[in-house]
Amino acid sequence: QVQLVESGGGLVQAGGSLRLSCAASGTIVKLNYMDWYRQGPGKRRELVAAITSDGTTNYADSVKGRFTISNDNAKNTGYLQMNSLKPEDSGFYNCNAEYLISQVGSTWNGWGQGSQVTVSS
Repeated sequence: QVQLVESGGGLVQAGGSLRLSCAASGTIVKLNYMDWYRQGPGKRRELVAAITSDGTTNYADSVKGRFTISNDNAKNTGYLQMNSLKPEDSGFYNCNAEYLISQVGSTWNGWGQGSQVTVSS
C-alpha cells in the first residue's frame, strides 16, 4: 500500500512564502498525477494546482504566477511552493495523488492528512 504524508504548513505574514510537501511511501512505480486542494473558512474546497506524470501543470486563476507545483520522482514527493501569500490563501490544504503501483497497471489513489496554512495580514 501507499501512504501520503504532508508537511510544511504554518503561519506566515502576507507576502511571505511556504512550501508544502506530500511524500509518498510504499510500492510505487511512478506518479500518475497529483492535485493540491484547499478549503478556506466558509468556502468550498477548490482545486489549487495539478501536475501529471509528464510534468503538465494547471493552476487555479487565483494562484497563477504565485504558486508552483512540482514533483520529485526520485523522492516520490510532490511540492506546492506558495509565494506572495495573501490572507485569502488561508485554509486547509490537502494533496491527492494517484500512483502506478505495479507494472501490470494497478493504481492507488489517496489523500494526505492535510496541512493548515494561515496567512496574516
